[in-house]
Amino acid sequence: MKHNVKIGVVCLARKTFDYNAAFEIYKGKMEDLKKIENVEWCFIEDLVIEIEDAKKAAQRISSFGVDGLVIISGTFHLGHLALILNKEIRKPILLWAFNELPYNGGKIRLNSVCGVNLNASNLYKSGCDNFMCIVSDTIDSKWIDALRMKKSLESSHIGLVGYNAHGFFNLGTEPLSTYKNTGVLVDHYEIADMYSNKVDKEELEDAIENVKDIFDCSGVTEEQVKKVAYLVESAKKFMSNNSLDAIAVRCWPEFAATYGISPCAAMSILQDMGYITACEGDVEAALSMYAIKAAGGDKPFLADLSQVNLEEDYALMWHCGVAPAGLWDGKSVRSLDTYFAGGKGVTADFVMKSGEITIMRIDSARGKTRVFVERGQAIPMEKELKGTYAKVKFDKHIKDILNTVTSKGIAHHVAMVYGDYVDVFKKFANLQGFEVIE
Repeated sequence: MKHNVKIGVVCLARKTFDYNAAFEIYKGKMEDLKKIENVEWCFIEDLVIEIEDAKKAAQRISSFGVDGLVIISGTFHLGHLALILNKEIRKPILLWAFNELPYNGGKIRLNSVCGVNLNASNLYKSGCDNFMCIVSDTIDSKWIDALRMKKSLESSHIGLVGYNAHGFFNLGTEPLSTYKNTGVLVDHYEIADMYSNKVDKEELEDAIENVKDIFDCSGVTEEQVKKVAYLVESAKKFMSNNSLDAIAVRCWPEFAATYGISPCAAMSILQDMGYITACEGDVEAALSMYAIKAAGGDKPFLADLSQVNLEEDYALMWHCGVAPAGLWDGKSVRSLDTYFAGGKGVTADFVMKSGEITIMRIDSARGKTRVFVERGQAIPMEKELKGTYAKVKFDKHIKDILNTVTSKGIAHHVAMVYGDYVDVFKKFANLQGFEVIE
């Protein structure tokens, strides 16, 4: 389900143009917008023509607590209007122009595009960069989804369980820098906080049956199945009790050493239930996955650009066994294994399904936050490895992607999701003021 957002909408006009036609178009657009899922609209139902109209509209929209503002140039209009709205509201703006109507008596009727040009120039020259422009008969739904991503981070609560995995310095974040750049509050918890929640006997029995329904458990012991099931339930209670939207977990080396189990298989099950969990204490991966979910991405997960074949032009997007169980290809054996952490690490093992995919990472380096994004196709392969993985052919040659990742210092984890979200992620980066790396 996409994250809920509040959006204000105004339509600007000037009576020297065909404002009556613009008003009729606007009324139809308002009805269309009401059909979009999980958006609360604050419509200024009358045309905004004069300066006083803009002031009143700005006050009303501001009081509604919007996350973004759509300024429609119904016709050309006064340059004051958008500036007044921006001064009061200070939220991301979509400048929207209608396609021009057929000429009537040799006179241009709307001049809507010129109105967007005027507003964009005024906003830019005044130092405002958080706007985008479209000329279309329909709103830019990808801008709305990008706004959902921004809003989701600003209102989220992320938990760091333990710390970064041993030696993974490139995954480290500074909490106040993260808060400054995204609005996210990150709280620290101990590994014991995640593992030590009380699980009732019936809850545990149901969880055990669920594990056995999902996976072939012939390669693990009953005790290991029980520990996986217990951790699923304990982690759910931990996230609920602390109102956490996502967690980044230091999953080795202490987890298996202390509790006799690694969290990999449990995280596979949790993610299939809709929880956002990132491996190895990677907070920025957790942020990336949570933002993707807000845009409607189903079951985002963490993967490594693990292996590349430069001759055949593909990569293996792999991790030790945490991908959501529901992304199984339906052909390979979906099993549990103990190859990780000296036989204590119960992992999920399966090949992931084929289909269009997008990878994305919110990644900070040298005082800047970047968004790395690429699109590709997961293609069929045989189950030859432990862990969860997909064979991917990207739109670009893999040697170019590898060069980008290494030359720009992108961390060795990415968030991966099925579907094409490249444009949404780029618009999200624009809203945040982040550099796009592709």
